[in-house]
Amino acid sequence: MSETSPPAPPASTENPLKDPVLRRLSMVVILGAVMSILDTTIVNVAIETLSRDFHTSLSTIQWVITGYLLALAIVIPMSGWMVERFGAKRMWMVSLALFTVGSALCGLSWSAGSLIFFRILQGLGGGMIVPVGQTILARAAGPQRMGRVMSILGVPTLVAPVLGPILGGLIVDNTTWRWIFFVNVPIGFIALALSARFLVHDPTHDAGRFDFVGVALLSPGLAALVYGLSEAGGGSGFGSTTVIVSLVIGVVLCAAFVAHALRVDRPLLEMRLFKDRSFSMANVATFVFGAILYGSMFLLPLYYQVVRGESALAAGLLMAPQGVGAALTMPWGGRMTDKIGASKVVPIGMVVVLLGTLAYTQVGADTGYGWLALALFVRGLGMGWVMMPVMAAAYANLTHSAVPRATTVINILMRVGGSLGTALVAVVLQRQISDRLPHLSGILSSVPSSATAKLPEPVASKLADSFGYSFWVVIAITVVGLLAALALPKRRTAPVGAPGGGEGAPVAVPVAD
Repeated sequence: MSETSPPAPPASTENPLKDPVLRRLSMVVILGAVMSILDTTIVNVAIETLSRDFHTSLSTIQWVITGYLLALAIVIPMSGWMVERFGAKRMWMVSLALFTVGSALCGLSWSAGSLIFFRILQGLGGGMIVPVGQTILARAAGPQRMGRVMSILGVPTLVAPVLGPILGGLIVDNTTWRWIFFVNVPIGFIALALSARFLVHDPTHDAGRFDFVGVALLSPGLAALVYGLSEAGGGSGFGSTTVIVSLVIGVVLCAAFVAHALRVDRPLLEMRLFKDRSFSMANVATFVFGAILYGSMFLLPLYYQVVRGESALAAGLLMAPQGVGAALTMPWGGRMTDKIGASKVVPIGMVVVLLGTLAYTQVGADTGYGWLALALFVRGLGMGWVMMPVMAAAYANLTHSAVPRATTVINILMRVGGSLGTALVAVVLQRQISDRLPHLSGILSSVPSSATAKLPEPVASKLADSFGYSFWVVIAITVVGLLAALALPKRRTAPVGAPGGGEGAPVAVPVAD
């Protein structure tokens, strides 16, 4: 196949899925994204099983999750430069292949150490899948169809974390834990075959010299931040020496990277993109959305398992209404973003998320499942109006050549936001439980064994109050996201040289808002 760019998309606002090229690209990207995102949560329900099979402690086997997250943090910053240097299709294929091979090796692991090592290998591939996929779709969509095309990628981003515990619970309950990893192998081969068939070779660009100083600062800085936040959320709290040292190192290295990036011509991440107000506010909202999504994804299954005594599988199924709501509104949110702009769509979504979350601040030990499902459904409706419209706003004023590095920034901020949100709610929840029920302060470290156990009513009631209080943290974070959404520019501009166009600097061309 010739090394040529795909033709620029027409500046129309028709349904992008009517375009056969975009439809095929979306199918390929969704397959890869589902695998990568699913693996951030699918292993969670198997931690106790893995600890038992490998005869090791829960704290050691927890590195099966932490190692994967650290690998994502290390490799994501490099994805933008790699796409420019080697091309999006080539990096997509390499990422898929590495993730698929890593998955197969994880399934063949013979010890806890080998599993942790192979999970890191899997994460090195998985970390590039979503940002490279976003780059492929953003370049193919063009500014006029950005909202709807981004909403396509939003479905796996919101639904896969919910499906992870469900699928993981089904596998652990009915077969060996090894199939948690083996299930990726056939999907990976299918995705590779479709990628080879449908993705067009894109020309490489002058990516400049690789920013070794930037990598030496940013990748370990992000890894230290993610590790520190993971440790804080795992029960250590923000006061432990390990957490404080990790967070300080992470903040210092990331701050040093920002100073470095503003001095050099071709940094690993182009921090000058934040001069654009739309990009800046959209990324603040993206950071907050990551905190809202992953923070609540930590609290919700724990509530169902610890307070209500549900199994991991049942807890996953009880969270399904959120994914259903998001899937229903995401296409509509994309269409409205393309027509009237993200500044009018995202605030509505944030308010709806806020309303859905309020119900969980009042949660009790016997709150009706129907009411909780309705609240989750409402949250999902709001999330469908937030996630991809915000990303579309971030891309609105970018040139074609800026897309890969901008995508890297967006993914890093969502990842760190998710880690921060999870750590905050975990620390608050742990403290609330310790204050109300000191003898149960360690219950969060043994959730699988405590699940399905019926707690005495007074104990369950105090635990439920602890969860309700913790959801106020999610409310506070959502308010910050609402303020960022209200600060989005009221008028969109479509740059000459935007995704799908030429390579020129952005020139503001009025678009109906």
